[in-house]
Amino acid sequence: MNRVLIIATRQIGDVLLTTPLVHAARKRWPKARIDVLGFEGQLAILKGNPDIDQCLATPARLGWGGAWRLLRQLWRRYDLALVSQPGDRAHLLGWIAAPCRSGLLPESGGSNWWKTRLLDHAVTSAGDRGEVHVVTEKVRLLDPWLVKGEAFTQVVPPPPRPLPAELAARLRPAPIVVHVPSIWRYKQWPVEHFCKLVQGLLCEGHQVVLTGSSSPRDQQCIGALRAKVDSPDLIDASGQLDFGQLVTLLSDCALYIGPDTSITHLAAASGAAVLTVFGPTNPQRWAPWPEDAGRPIHIVRHAAMQTLNNITLLQGPQECVPCGRAGCEDHHHSPSACLESITPDFVLAQAMAIMAKSSSRQTR
Repeated sequence: MNRVLIIATRQIGDVLLTTPLVHAARKRWPKARIDVLGFEGQLAILKGNPDIDQCLATPARLGWGGAWRLLRQLWRRYDLALVSQPGDRAHLLGWIAAPCRSGLLPESGGSNWWKTRLLDHAVTSAGDRGEVHVVTEKVRLLDPWLVKGEAFTQVVPPPPRPLPAELAARLRPAPIVVHVPSIWRYKQWPVEHFCKLVQGLLCEGHQVVLTGSSSPRDQQCIGALRAKVDSPDLIDASGQLDFGQLVTLLSDCALYIGPDTSITHLAAASGAAVLTVFGPTNPQRWAPWPEDAGRPIHIVRHAAMQTLNNITLLQGPQECVPCGRAGCEDHHHSPSACLESITPDFVLAQAMAIMAKSSSRQTR
């Protein structure tokens, strides 16, 4: 294979979790041209990735004119297309781009009949209620070309970049990074819980750095916390950092605390000690991938607390957890009782325990 296209037409977190597939392809074909195709605004997390030659951004909504231009741009330009999403459009793009194709298929779906005919190799995905992590699932797209037992399952973060001088001057060694916002309410640990957690961390003498984007949703969540917590040891870095700068911040922090979101995946890949709160999302599929796992990982479907390498994951006690739905009402703006039931005191206790263990190891 001299030219390989990897199709990753989803959001930022899922794009980051495609990097083990990219890395495996680069190891298999070190001299090949490897490009990644994804949606505009979702590929910045791949900037500087040494395994990628070019990122090709396409609008989420093409229209007939855009579709025709993309067809002309991609037509049989590649030897192999790796379709890392089960959606119809991703499979059509794979067919346009390359004569040889490997792709993900949903366990059941009305369009599977034609997708199967387009693929030389298919990997069946059980979806969000399955037991196979999405990283493992994506790397299996390369099964026909890898030596048996060979795998490269490392999430590759962007290369670190220097922090803004003003922020760097304010930071003490080993701050705690807290990421408050989630894009959807059903994944949002309540802001009130974050307020109590941050107050507890500050009372313990820690410096806390808030991360997030400049989007209205993120700023609404962070602004609500800032309105209730006032301390010189609380630094709001939201909207100021690109992904490379975030990697620098996360690599040097004592602990990262956040919900089920893309920055939590980035923190895990950066080597930070990660404490994450999960609600209805199935961790067997979407848990942050531990740093340097190097092999498929095993995450328990439901546990109040579980730790794997640098990841500690918390879940609510309800029997329905994880349901794999979009909250209790199954829509993006739904509440999630399981997530709301994880108390700030419990998260604070786990945070202090993680840092105490880290300090104990460093003094040995």
